[in-house]
Amino acid sequence: MGDKTDNDVGVQVALRVVDLQRAVRFYQRLLGQRADAVFGPSGLALFVVDQARTRLLLDREAVSGLVCLPVDDVRRRVEELRAEGIVVEAEPTVVCEVADPVHGKGGGHEWRAFVRDTEGNALGLVSAAAVGG
Repeated sequence: MGDKTDNDVGVQVALRVVDLQRAVRFYQRLLGQRADAVFGPSGLALFVVDQARTRLLLDREAVSGLVCLPVDDVRRRVEELRAEGIVVEAEPTVVCEVADPVHGKGGGHEWRAFVRDTEGNALGLVSAAAVGG
């Protein structure tokens, strides 16, 4: 992928933000990457989530929504977020079996949890883990 803000992105989703800088800090910690672009005067920030070929747009004018984002390990990430004071709406749970977890061979499970970001948006977190993982 060339410029991460170009048209090589599969999907763009937008989430409403009240405090752009606070939201950017939250998503930088959550995704483990810097924002790809921040347009302070217009109240926009972009993150390209490479795993999902998705561009996440933080926008002061967007409506509140629900987005599910991939993370390395839902259970670990929920504990990290909880320690930072983020509201956990639904604890990590197995939602389905997958044939090929992340880079593994054989079966595994997809895990999902729901949290609230710093702007009040519901956010789903998903990851795959090998059986027993």
